[in-house]
Amino acid sequence: MLDLETLRKELNPEQFKAVTTTDGAILIIAGAGSGKTRVITFRIAHMLDKGIPQSQILALTFTNKAAKEMVDRIKSLTQKKLQNLTISTFHAFGVKILRQEITKLGWRENFSIYDETDRVALIKECGRELKFSPEAMDIYTIGNLISNIKTGRKNWETANDMYKPLYELYQEGLKLYNAVDFDDLIVLPIKLFKEFPEVLARYRERYKYIMVDEFQDTSHQQYEMMHLLADQNVAVVGDDDQSIYSWRGADYQNIINFEHDFKVQEIRLEQNYRSTETILEAANGVISHNTNRKDKKLWSGNGGGKPIEVFMPQNETDEANFIAESILGIAMDEHRKYDEFGVLMRANTQGRVLEEALLENNIPYTMSGGTSFFERKEIKDIVSYLRVIANHDDDINLIRILNTPRRGIGRATIQMLNDEALLNGCTMWNAMDSLISRPGSPANDAVKEDLAEFMKLIEDERQKILTGRGLSNKVRQMIEDIDYKDYLIGEFGKSQKAVQFKLMNIESLLNSIDAWEKDPDNDNPSVFNYLNRITLVSQDNSDDNDNKGKVNLMTIHASKGLEFPVVFIAGCEEGLIPHARSVAENDGDVEEERRLFYVAITRARDKLFLTSCQQRKKMNMVNECTPSRFLDEIPQNLIEYHEPKEITEEEAHDMLSNFLDNLKARK
Repeated sequence: MLDLETLRKELNPEQFKAVTTTDGAILIIAGAGSGKTRVITFRIAHMLDKGIPQSQILALTFTNKAAKEMVDRIKSLTQKKLQNLTISTFHAFGVKILRQEITKLGWRENFSIYDETDRVALIKECGRELKFSPEAMDIYTIGNLISNIKTGRKNWETANDMYKPLYELYQEGLKLYNAVDFDDLIVLPIKLFKEFPEVLARYRERYKYIMVDEFQDTSHQQYEMMHLLADQNVAVVGDDDQSIYSWRGADYQNIINFEHDFKVQEIRLEQNYRSTETILEAANGVISHNTNRKDKKLWSGNGGGKPIEVFMPQNETDEANFIAESILGIAMDEHRKYDEFGVLMRANTQGRVLEEALLENNIPYTMSGGTSFFERKEIKDIVSYLRVIANHDDDINLIRILNTPRRGIGRATIQMLNDEALLNGCTMWNAMDSLISRPGSPANDAVKEDLAEFMKLIEDERQKILTGRGLSNKVRQMIEDIDYKDYLIGEFGKSQKAVQFKLMNIESLLNSIDAWEKDPDNDNPSVFNYLNRITLVSQDNSDDNDNKGKVNLMTIHASKGLEFPVVFIAGCEEGLIPHARSVAENDGDVEEERRLFYVAITRARDKLFLTSCQQRKKMNMVNECTPSRFLDEIPQNLIEYHEPKEITEEEAHDMLSNFLDNLKARK
């Protein structure tokens, strides 16, 4: 039991107040490293101990990883099963609502969720149908415009008016294919709540206590969803100083909106449990230059700590070598593992030189933002089969698998299918049926036979996969039925390693399905739930199990929420941090870039290195660099200008021997 005495021992006074104030609207301003997750999990555990039913609590966050960590911690604190407690990302919660209610909006049950690849394919299809020129089809720009219009961040104006028919066709396409995109997972529940008051009333009646994590990262739509659902018992946790996602719709002004819309009690968590006093003074010194913020000052009980070291290498190659050699030196001197190091950069373009230096020095590393497991071709092929089995009207995935493995259905047949679908205003699946059966069909007998065989294959697999349990075994059998292994050998036969790697990935997929099915908390292991789960999970793009014992190389944005004993921030130069594009787009305002630098500094626990090159190559031109203005905002008494540690030949030999021994052990 988490009685009040236990809570007082476990928490500092501000944390205790945040945990035990369960009624009313509460704004918890949680500075970096101040025990935010601890407060949220203790708060929910305390509510359960008070007798509040699990089913009345809704906690919303931004990543599946954060949601899972909360569930695990609450289970550990309460020793209870949490089958009726809803701890979810905003998007997963949107799926939960749409699963129950989407038919009211004209979709059918068992809709598909389009990922970025599917979305791009649909945009291209719409552009082709409207005969847009290749020059007009900037997919990145159009994708952003569709998202901005849909979520209300932009309106139609003369400059972008030409894309209005494409937007409308895209929306019609989603509905025709019985699919939704990621924006819809927030936009459509709001539409439901507004158009069907009885639906909103039902959800408000259920969720009496709402919590929102990382509140500064909420978009206008996420805030609106929360505002519609919340009565009075709502707690939001955030830090305006860590708001770094305006480019994807986040608006830290939601903190002000919250104070306006609710009668709010504010609680501030300012004691930092992560970093040394030196690192926090540096962070405070920088962020104090922002004017549009809630005034707060982090403090630490961890002691003074080592000075922040600044190195000004000649160029990016020297910078990368300095970082690699420093990691080797610190790892040896302080007996640190490689996963205790974080190397942060403002832009992905900085990564190549840093990667080369780490490789050259035999330092194992992981680079965030690589190809997601679920984006690999072989995985996407298998999952596409499952998506079509689950939803015949999913044209994007149907087209992907129609001739994979090859079965004689070429471009001419696909064009015929497209024409038939346009003629009848139907999906590709119905167009196939029409080409096979209607009098006067343009398809010859061979084409009809190929299409009929494909439809029979999908229907046969559907009968197996949609009935009973044992999804992983059924998927394994499906892979055999379509001869996918022979297809891989035919495609990549010259490289046995490539074939083996892809087969290992498929085995990993089957194992993950098996583990998901056997999870005792999974009360409905259907193919529909599995497909929605992997669409949501793949958005997190995290591969935690592979990252042990490796240096963490990542963008500052990707580092948010993480911490490392030793941190290097590379490229502390004007044009990189603050980034030139951001400065230009915001009319010279650098407050978000400053928040980003603040986030980078506060990832460090014990030791922080900053590098600022004198020159940097850009587009094959060598440019002179100016140190970032943010370096001048760090109190100068905290900084020590640094020379790299020289490594003796004997130390280098020892390190290479250790690395080779570790490599053999891993094999």
